[in-house]
Amino acid sequence: MRLYPLLFLLLLIAAVLAVLVGSGDLTNPELRDTFLKLRGYRLVAAFLAGAALAVGGVVVQGLFRNPLASPSVLGTTAGASFGGQVALLAYGLAGASSSFIVPEMIVPIGCFIGALGALAVLLLFLRITQDLLALLLTGFVLSALFLSLSAFVTSVAQETWELGRAVVSFSLGSVSGTGPRQLAFALPLIGIALVASWFWGRSLDLLLSGEEEAQAMGANVGAARWWSAIWVSVLVAGAVSVGGNVGFVGLVVPHMLRPFAGTKHQRLIPAAALAGGIFLVACDVVARLIPSRSEIPLGVVTGLIGAPLFLLLLIRLRRERAYA
Repeated sequence: MRLYPLLFLLLLIAAVLAVLVGSGDLTNPELRDTFLKLRGYRLVAAFLAGAALAVGGVVVQGLFRNPLASPSVLGTTAGASFGGQVALLAYGLAGASSSFIVPEMIVPIGCFIGALGALAVLLLFLRITQDLLALLLTGFVLSALFLSLSAFVTSVAQETWELGRAVVSFSLGSVSGTGPRQLAFALPLIGIALVASWFWGRSLDLLLSGEEEAQAMGANVGAARWWSAIWVSVLVAGAVSVGGNVGFVGLVVPHMLRPFAGTKHQRLIPAAALAGGIFLVACDVVARLIPSRSEIPLGVVTGLIGAPLFLLLLIRLRRERAYA
């Protein structure tokens, strides 16, 4: 079966399972519409977050010419997560009555501001130097800084049980509380960034051959780096705003697809969007199936599935190179 028909079939199966699986009885006519609506929001949120993270992984790996890179290497994932935690903390300490923002939009706006802050630092360094290693180190330092600040926010939030639980739950990843306002906020961000990433696919193809070769073939290397960092940051901000901190999607999905979709980015990016959405929807279904008094966080499930899967992909890659 060809790649795209297979992906659409898997998406259909994952969507059906996402609607049918979960706590609550769909045979109850009084609650059926509510359950279906909530599961529909959850399905769309998981698909959007997975698509954004997978495409972000493809773009980052093309930018750094490194298949081990993930969207988190730019620091914007940690920045978006920190922004969402700060927003939760500020809202909880200030109280709902003093907020001038719709409560459902507190976290998405905080994530977007946090990602923009990390992006601003990255773009500043890109103006100073075009060295990819410097950009990578900057992203690493930003990630470490924001993770430390997130730990501080989590500690402060423990003063209140409800607030501490909300901050920890967000940091572990979840799409269970996503509603129509969050989706309306994230959808245009992710949609525009997906299309823009696809348009930069040819430049990323040229960068795979090296910077000097890419420039000789007409690629604007500086603009490609600049805009790649921008669109990855937007994708990450949209993903974190609806799904929290979810790992391994941007690392595993591109690896899984390259043997089937090839390395050309304008073919790989749409496939990654579909596969990433399917992967995260499936992980969300698994999170509901695990027997537990409380639902297992989505980020935990993606880590439990993604880490062994990534190791298997690396072993297979090493074997293929050994026999080549």
